[in-house]
Amino acid sequence: MMTEKNRVRCEFIADHSEFRSLDSINGIAIDLRYASKNNFAGRNLYGSLNCRYLHADAAKGLDTAVKWLAKEHPAYRLIVLDALRPHRVQNLLWEELESTSLRKYLADPARGSIHSFGMAVDVSLVDGQGQLLDMGTAYDDMNDLSHPSLEDSYFASGALTEAQINHRLILRSAMLGSGFRGISTEWWHFDFGNTEVIRQTYTRIE
Repeated sequence: MMTEKNRVRCEFIADHSEFRSLDSINGIAIDLRYASKNNFAGRNLYGSLNCRYLHADAAKGLDTAVKWLAKEHPAYRLIVLDALRPHRVQNLLWEELESTSLRKYLADPARGSIHSFGMAVDVSLVDGQGQLLDMGTAYDDMNDLSHPSLEDSYFASGALTEAQINHRLILRSAMLGSGFRGISTEWWHFDFGNTEVIRQTYTRIE
């Protein structure tokens, strides 16, 4: 059960030994979408909060993924689109999607998002010029075409191309081979570790 000792406000994360700055991970690009207006809400949801962090466990996994990609697909780099997401921002997103069917793409704040523990990351791939690879949908495009579980049928129908599928497979190979787990509804989202253990024992950033 979570206690107050397991909760830290985002303003104090730089002084918390369990968390590591994304800027310390060589070889990644960073474009935190919720720290800009380039997201489905159309506004900066992080404000002055510094969310360029992951828990050290997940950061180590991301470091491994970066090295694998550099070896196996040196023309590409990982780009981080979201990492640590404070619990207060998860609440804002939940409210943004109130009374819509899109809430299925969010963790209920009452249960807690793995992002809020710094143990989830949203990533894609960029080429040597820093351009996003074509994944078949944009980041946070909340529809069935984004679902990894439906890729075979969409490929068979022609809605997803071989190149788009291959880009997703490269991304998954980098992440799954480094200790992350994907989910069935978002090609960009990966968790690190056992989600129930995380919710019960890890520090949540408020």
